[in-house]
Amino acid sequence: MKALRVFLLAIVLIMASGATAQTIRNSSGSSCGQIESNGTIRNSSGSSVGRFDSDGTIRNGSGSSIGKIDSDGTIRNSSGSSIGKVESDGTVRNGSGSSIGKVESDGTVRNSSGSSIGKAEGVRRDWAAAYFFFFPFY
Repeated sequence: MKALRVFLLAIVLIMASGATAQTIRNSSGSSCGQIESNGTIRNSSGSSVGRFDSDGTIRNGSGSSIGKIDSDGTIRNSSGSSIGKVESDGTVRNGSGSSIGKVESDGTVRNSSGSSIGKAEGVRRDWAAAYFFFFPFY
């Protein structure tokens, strides 16, 4: 019985550790960083380069606010001006309302031409859009 508990605990820990960070890939499929479930953004070397806070604030590596994601998907710069929006279907628009890309449900990130520019599987669409289109941390 004890061996079964240890085995189940090991499985849970392995699954939990895999769910804590999602690898971000560039267009060639190479890792360019990670976004952890708590919002921490890491570069390909594992160093923290930013963070998505639970209130929508986007921070750089030194902790300064560089933008915000509103609950409706509007992305704002540090001055509070709208610089874009992520719609519910994953379409990403710039501040003028023009489509500049899309974050698909499987995490594929495409530019306005439909070409894949990266992959953020398991990452919130608004975080992936902010990462690839508005605040490139890679």
